[in-house]
Amino acid sequence: MKARVKILDVYSGRYSVFINENEAKKAKLHPDDLVKIEAGKKTVYGSVVISSLVGEGEIGVSRDVLQLHSFSEGETVTVVPSGTPESVRYIKKKMNGEKLRKVEIETIIKDIVDRKLRDIEISSFVTSLEINGLDMDEIAALTIAMAETGDMLDIDRKPIMDVHSIGGVPGNKTNILVVPIVAAAGLTIPKTSSRAITSAAGTADVVEVFAEVSFSLDEIKRIVEKIGACMVWGGALNLAPADDITIKAERALSIDPTGLMLASIMSKKYAMGSQYVLIDIPTGKGVKVETVDQARALARDFIELGKRLGQYVEVAITYGGQPIGHTVGPALEAREALSALMTGKGPGSLIEKATGLAGILLEMGGVAPAGMGKKMAREILESGKAWEKMKEIIEEQGGDPNIKPEEIPIGDKTYTFTAPTSGYVTAIDNRAITAIARAAGAPEDKGAGLELYVKVGEKVKEGDPLFTIHAESEARLDQAIVFARRAEPIRIEGMVLQRIGNI
Repeated sequence: MKARVKILDVYSGRYSVFINENEAKKAKLHPDDLVKIEAGKKTVYGSVVISSLVGEGEIGVSRDVLQLHSFSEGETVTVVPSGTPESVRYIKKKMNGEKLRKVEIETIIKDIVDRKLRDIEISSFVTSLEINGLDMDEIAALTIAMAETGDMLDIDRKPIMDVHSIGGVPGNKTNILVVPIVAAAGLTIPKTSSRAITSAAGTADVVEVFAEVSFSLDEIKRIVEKIGACMVWGGALNLAPADDITIKAERALSIDPTGLMLASIMSKKYAMGSQYVLIDIPTGKGVKVETVDQARALARDFIELGKRLGQYVEVAITYGGQPIGHTVGPALEAREALSALMTGKGPGSLIEKATGLAGILLEMGGVAPAGMGKKMAREILESGKAWEKMKEIIEEQGGDPNIKPEEIPIGDKTYTFTAPTSGYVTAIDNRAITAIARAAGAPEDKGAGLELYVKVGEKVKEGDPLFTIHAESEARLDQAIVFARRAEPIRIEGMVLQRIGNI
């Protein structure tokens, strides 16, 4: 049928097209049917919503459909029932536990990106991967398909290094030190980062406190070819666009299939042209990977996948049993990271991990002899060279290179928890720390978060401060206080943990 476009000021989140009830009956269309909208040479797919918002002869287009193509008000388009995509048959195949061929995976990913698959079908695909898994052939095919359906970056400065943490540890601002250290040594490291999904601050959330993070690929290419590094938000780019769509299904279902996680991470490294990739797998209680055996198995998968993609991959299994540094939340972490870069000093856990990871990259890139990378990384940090490089990054990304950490505003509504008894800190609950910081408003409220005063193993006296909650509003502070009182984020015990009598 032919119809005139009516632009509706609604965001459906599911690429909806709105059709009048009488028109739908004539065209034999039902709610949620997939239709093609043809406008000249451009074809866009959408799900049918039957609505009185549009009259006969009109088709309503939601704001999310406009992101796929800039339709004009009143423009005449052709609306055609699309039928069930072939990729649905391949999803059913994986639901039955069968192996998918390369061409079948490519078809599924292309249909996800083109929005030919609806949310329920994408959720079915993600669920099938959680239940039945993927072998390495399938993961490699999935990774390349995800990368090649988006934009690819070609940077002239070689070799190109990259580092990625699979996350889970609160306060993980490590890469804000790693990137300038590596770039100061003359290597190229275009770092794309995510915003927080379930944490209190992604790297992009922290960097955004003192610099812009949303850039086009052309702008990134210019910055990196000029200074050798950047720290930008990957979500502003069209890198592996299927990943952003499948993440929504993962989040809704609270699942994270291993094969899809591998493809998600490595597709973006592949699209960025990374040749040497270091994967950080934090391991410990309360993070994504809780045991060293699990971490080793995952490491082998990353290394094997890298070989198939033509990338050299190494993995660092790192301690993830408690927060890194003393701060959690965007502005607090920005203060701590910038202070460490300026002075060359900081919390042991932050400096140790940052120089350890940077050292591995320096050895991978051939600028440090084997076994000497960490020493070289520490020298670059302590000499001020990393801070000078960071100032270049901040300036190129539209921030103030003369920023002073103490000038970064943090939440002024505060509450400090103190030790209820004397003893030793025997555990810090990562998940509880993250949840308290989020309850306080992080990462949306940049100044919200936690300042920690103790680490596992330290001796405390009754009344000693344990941590301070920062919030930007009293309501958020109260919410975080209530949660913290329930959660016991920091456990204090005496040296005698338990007494068992003679039974």
